[in-house]
Parts: sequence; structure tokens; C-alpha cells
Amino acid sequence: CLSAAHAERGAAWGLYLRIDRQRLQCLNERREGSGATVFRPWEERGDRSQFVESDDDEELLFNIPFTGSVKLKGVIVMGEDDGTHPAEMRLFRNIPHMSFDDTAKEPEQTFSLSRDPLGELEYPTKIARFSNVYHLSMHFPKNFGAETTKIFYIGLKGEWTEAHRHEVTICNYEASANPADHKLEQITPQTHFIS
Repeated sequence: CLSAAHAERGAAWGLYLRIDRQRLQCLNERREGSGATVFRPWEERGDRSQFVESDDDEELLFNIPFTGSVKLKGVIVMGEDDGTHPAEMRLFRNIPHMSFDDTAKEPEQTFSLSRDPLGELEYPTKIARFSNVYHLSMHFPKNFGAETTKIFYIGLKGEWTEAHRHEVTICNYEASANPADHKLEQITPQTHFIS
């Protein structure tokens, strides 16, 4: 059944649901908040009304925090069939709040992109390098010759697991509470009642 295979393919690209959208950043976007719109369901990748376009030059930089730990397996980058399509993609892992200055660092992986107006080309990642990602930065340094870069859809494929480590940290912190703090807490309400 074709539609079942289609649905299964769409589900594979569900990591957009695991993005912490409150903290998602796109640097050098012409219209504020437009970078976030390219992360949407695979079935909606053809919606040409939603896109991000670069502002001052052709560079775009996405800072993508996840709500847990991600094993990133593949990426789709869809643009126009013209010079505005990004020509290169550089991926960095676990460097929150990256700026364009930080892109001088060595990325985990670099891809030469082909023009993909239909969102059909999948770029497989080196999974060993992207197995425990809580923050992904995507840098698009250049396009196919236009003054600005346009991206309509970015698909992220992989597995997501809840972040357990933070909870453990909090538990440890509470487990080693200072008894002196608790004595103070008991005294304070009584003083309060007296006054």
C-alpha cells in the first residue's frame, strides 16, 4: 500500500515535534520568526507560503535545541530550483547559542547540497557523531549564486529520547540538602505567627 509507506516516511521525519520552539533561533533571517516555519510535518513540505530568506547576505544559521536527546540520522533541505537554494550545509552538535563567529569551528559534518525543489533528497548523517544531540546548529554558508538564500523546508530524521539526566541532577541536589536550611525554615513560620 503506497499511502502506508507514505505515512511511514512522514513519521520518520517527526523530529520537528521535539524542537524546543521557544528557544529556536535563526540568525540573519529577513523576517523575524520565519526560520521556525521551515520545521514542519513532512507532508506539508510543499507549502510555498512558509519559508525563510536570508537578510544581509546568503548565510543562514539555525540554533535548534531539542526537548530531549536526539540520534540524528538524516536531513532534507528544500529550496527553490534557482540560485537562492543553499549549496552547502554544515552541522554542529551541542554548541548552544552559536553565532556566525563560532562557525569558524570545525563542523561535525559538511554536506554539498543539490537543488531540491521537491524535498526528495535525504542527506544521511554520520550517526556515531550525532547520537547524543540535545542542540543542533545548521550553518548554510553559501547558495548557488543569488544574493539571498531561501529555504522552504528542513526535515530532520532520527530518534528522540527523554532527557533523564536533568531530573537526576535535581534529585541529587535535593538529596544533599543542608540540614541548617531546614532548621531555618522551621523557625521562620513560627516567628511569623508571633508577629
